[in-house]
Amino acid sequence: MNPRTAFPLPDRTTSLPRAPFHFSPYAAEEATAVLEGEPADLFRRLLADQESETTFLIARRVLAAFLATAEPQPGTDAEAIAAQVRETRRALEPAVTALRAAGTETRDLVLRQRAPLALLAGCWLDTVSQAATQPSVIVNRLFGQHFRLQGEGIPQRGLLARRRRALVELGVHLPEIEAADFLGRAGARPLTALHAAFPLALSRLPASFLPELIGVHYAVFALGVDDLLLGTEPLLPETEARAVLAEYLAFTEDSPTGPEDRRRLLAAIALMLRLESEHVGMLGELAAWHDGLTLDAKVAQIVARHAPFAGRQHRSVRMGDRRLSDWLDGDTPDLAAFVAALRESRQLKVRGDGSCRFLRSIKFGGPMFGIFDEREAATFTAWAEAIAAGEPADLDFAPDTAGDRNAEHWARALRTTAPDDVVLRAADSALDDREFFHRIVNVERFPHILAAARDRAEAGLAEAELLFTHGAGGRLTDAEYFDYTPEALRERVDRIYWDKLVDPYQPLTEIPDRDEVVFQQSTYALGSLIDGSWAHRIGNLGRNHRQSDAMLFAIYADEMGRGDIAKNHITLIHHVLASMDILLPHIRQDEFRDQGDLPDGLYGFSIHQVCLSLFPDTLYNEILGYNLGIEMFGLGEMRLHEIQKLRRHHFDVSYEEAHLSIDNFSAGHARQSADIIVSYLDDVRRNSGEEAVQREWRRIWRGYASFAYFVEHQLVRAARERPTPPPLPADRSDDVDLVI
Repeated sequence: MNPRTAFPLPDRTTSLPRAPFHFSPYAAEEATAVLEGEPADLFRRLLADQESETTFLIARRVLAAFLATAEPQPGTDAEAIAAQVRETRRALEPAVTALRAAGTETRDLVLRQRAPLALLAGCWLDTVSQAATQPSVIVNRLFGQHFRLQGEGIPQRGLLARRRRALVELGVHLPEIEAADFLGRAGARPLTALHAAFPLALSRLPASFLPELIGVHYAVFALGVDDLLLGTEPLLPETEARAVLAEYLAFTEDSPTGPEDRRRLLAAIALMLRLESEHVGMLGELAAWHDGLTLDAKVAQIVARHAPFAGRQHRSVRMGDRRLSDWLDGDTPDLAAFVAALRESRQLKVRGDGSCRFLRSIKFGGPMFGIFDEREAATFTAWAEAIAAGEPADLDFAPDTAGDRNAEHWARALRTTAPDDVVLRAADSALDDREFFHRIVNVERFPHILAAARDRAEAGLAEAELLFTHGAGGRLTDAEYFDYTPEALRERVDRIYWDKLVDPYQPLTEIPDRDEVVFQQSTYALGSLIDGSWAHRIGNLGRNHRQSDAMLFAIYADEMGRGDIAKNHITLIHHVLASMDILLPHIRQDEFRDQGDLPDGLYGFSIHQVCLSLFPDTLYNEILGYNLGIEMFGLGEMRLHEIQKLRRHHFDVSYEEAHLSIDNFSAGHARQSADIIVSYLDDVRRNSGEEAVQREWRRIWRGYASFAYFVEHQLVRAARERPTPPPLPADRSDDVDLVI
């Protein structure tokens, strides 16, 4: 290999090369339908669907629509940029402070409206660390901050949990952000949903938009709108966000794409300053509208909330000359006329004891008790008292239009903006392993590969079931199937550790020559260059809600050095290879497909791992099992022999030593991997019972077997030659066709 094409360390990459994004025509049709629909549906699609090419295309079009309006402001260094952001913060601070000091009802309304943006802050970092970006220095800096924002493996101390607690302390109770009714409960206006779509879109394409991501990251945390509004201390101080910004700008000075990267970064900062200012302005509009509501208008708002549920069961109730169901039927009932009629109805007439029928009906024992919450009941009481005191009606209701003008601008941009780097064509049906690997590593550019990647993952999992009956004979693994209990799992893991990994170990008495050691290391290298990738999507917003998620995300963070570039496993393997004079391009690069140092026949293992990683929801169980296999593989005989061979020839041993240490069986990744499975299946048992546990377990063990399948070559060959055993009982079937 020509050293001039080698991938240099430290990696000061400031952006990936611009390239087309490939999608199928079907994805284009789906994406257009979503973008022409309701903003709330756009938000939900970007948040909930993390596995389809349609979501990638929606994200690309959202980014194009927003970024097309971005006008970069002059700024040559981090200090100048920080000064611009401080100026915007000073301009916004009085308005935000006033919103926080508003009356209880108004503040509640404002906090709910802001919640979708407050609770997704930092989501753009979810997959910035991936096979296509590691071991970039800047990506590692960002990942270190991401790990902190995620609570360093303890979600309860992360940013999302902190902000939810702050909302609760201020009296705002909302479901999880991924819940179907989250936006409804938040009362999200169209502008809020559209603004939220931008950072969510960025979270889907972070490798392709690294300059924009850094700009957004700095601008959001430097402005600190949500901390101002919630009265909380920042989890990520502005000075630390600025340090990453400054380092990135320094790298652009020596980058061939530096001027364009700086322009993109500055444009993203300008866009975020505009968006945050725009949203604070909308919150002010909302507060002013609510503060201007008369009691009649507030009653109308309550009626509007309950009208869809009120008509049919009140058909016998009449108000004036009409049935209640006639008043409230239809999509847009005449609320002013209804409130006027209710004011004059017998339900609001004051009795001799000072009460009225309506207020009695909503109290305990009344026919409408429990329909209205405490705040709504208080509004009705104040309204009835005002009517009794003779206050005249004010039925000129002003509609809530907060943010609608800007929302229409962004909605129109989403409908009409067509990025010129999108290519629509069906995915190639026949690709060699090198090209297939290239595309799944660069999945942001090739989302149309996802269907084939899913098929490839399922095929590998199905083939691996061969070891359910023949796996006990593995040299380093035991994938033979067994019924799950926590004790049975731990007994199997212990037995693999002692019987297959530790007890057989004897120091080598003969060390292979240099060329053989180099060749053997080259057979491992491809898998090492994507170390940790099987778990890189586990901590994403909207799906990180189980203890097992946090535990697995913490393992991935360890693989990436928790942001410390010197401890990053991808950095370590590059040092090992360099000590052998194996100088490779980055695996994302086109040149990597043509390198001759790594054998063709071993791509299947790495392809299977990356394919699994692309489906963190539908193949979650399998990822847990695969994780157990690969983390145990770092222990015992094989690893110790490799260290012995590398040392004899004075090669770098840092990668092997790191795994031998961090994967330790006492408290390291190997033990944690079993604990993750137990934690997950404990949740399944509590929610769905023992039968569901065994179904979920079978899929987990498929994942473990799929790792063993690529390790135990001789065992697999022998098993294929044996008679096919009878199938497992039907209740263990996973309905996956075996693909050979």
